[in-house]
Amino acid sequence: MGEFKDQGGAASMSPSPIFRWLSSKVISRFSSLEAQLKRHKLAEKERQNSNLDHCIEYFHQVEDGYSYLASQCLERLVKKYNVRIQCHLVSGPIGKNSAEPDLLLKLSAYDSSLIASQYDLTFPRYQSLPKPRLIDKAKAILAKQTSEQLTLLLPIVSKALWEGDESLLMRLADEYGAASSDEVAKIIEIGSNWQKKLKHYSGAMFFYGNEWYWSVDRLHHLEKRLRALNLDNFPADGLAFPRPNINFAPSPRAETLTLEIYPSLRSPYTGVIFDTAIKLAKSKGVKINVRPVLPMVMRGVPATREKGFYIFSDAAREARDQSIPFGNMYDPIGDPVRNCYSLYPWAKSQGKEIDLISAFLKAAFVDAINTNRLSGIRKVVESAGLNWQEAQTHLGNNDWEAILEANRLTLYKSGLWGVPSFRLLDPNQQELLSIWGQDRLWLVAQAIDNYLV
Repeated sequence: MGEFKDQGGAASMSPSPIFRWLSSKVISRFSSLEAQLKRHKLAEKERQNSNLDHCIEYFHQVEDGYSYLASQCLERLVKKYNVRIQCHLVSGPIGKNSAEPDLLLKLSAYDSSLIASQYDLTFPRYQSLPKPRLIDKAKAILAKQTSEQLTLLLPIVSKALWEGDESLLMRLADEYGAASSDEVAKIIEIGSNWQKKLKHYSGAMFFYGNEWYWSVDRLHHLEKRLRALNLDNFPADGLAFPRPNINFAPSPRAETLTLEIYPSLRSPYTGVIFDTAIKLAKSKGVKINVRPVLPMVMRGVPATREKGFYIFSDAAREARDQSIPFGNMYDPIGDPVRNCYSLYPWAKSQGKEIDLISAFLKAAFVDAINTNRLSGIRKVVESAGLNWQEAQTHLGNNDWEAILEANRLTLYKSGLWGVPSFRLLDPNQQELLSIWGQDRLWLVAQAIDNYLV
């Protein structure tokens, strides 16, 4: 099920000291609030100088569940804000930007079915992905439309597609027309090339003023920006797509449940949410089982420069929105990650594995400590409440590799591969929920609260 060539061993990922330092500085500065506001200001100045209207570009991947959710947001955005939406059809992530395309499509459907109602959207209960012939029919209908028509037809066609309503798709094709396969390929190629030029790679993406917003989950960022520009037609109504709140209140039925947390020591999103996930588990009263995995690039999964910059800047934006310290990075890829994981079994025997991971993430993503040096690892160890002298006797062993590989395989069996991921287990260790993403803790909290003994 999507096995990597690297089976959990320590891949060679050790950049030179100068490159590690320079790349860390560049990406930290790029992702800062100051840089973000500067980009916003420049984009607005260019718009005014060119006498252009406020235009949100939307990139739709027909077979992607998140795109179906996003398509339902278009009309609501146009009504609430003084903006125009220009729609594009795209192929979705390919090549080095797509680690597990098949798993991603399945996850997009499963995840969308869980979160849709939170945003007053609809999505069929996930059973299977749309049939290929229906996907082709939907693409043919959509490729025939103008951008203005797409704003209205995307949710209608997507609903028919995801509900498997072939007769409705046929009627829509008769009414609105359908492009040939060659025309479809050309339209999708044009949209994908334009998105690539704008330095992104994924479906369900909104682009406004040099910044990207992913599906319904990031629209609250876009809305706040539009409101700051006085574009909200109904400001008293608040945001149309607010961030869901995480319910930290204790849950009386939670003590028999186990929350498995899958972090990675080089994951920006893990850096943002790890401490909050631990706080949630403790406040709810569930058992905690932290199951770390190797960073994806150390598992042989490549990533482009564009993807790396987007992920880190998005994580920094998410952290700022939640008032979580984050953004001053010193890249821990390679030896720092391996060294910390070599201490993990020992730290766990001391009941300090959570403290070790938390301290390392803080060093890497908040305090910009160079963990490639022993002095940096020492700061991590001592911040975790562990003895440095004893730690050195465990530093560099490879006992951790089998542990992390077992964690990775468990993650894959649940249809997940990225981090941070969460698995909520019942008293019999059966899955109640398996989900990926730092922005899904509210869903984890709901699953805990909804559990019936």
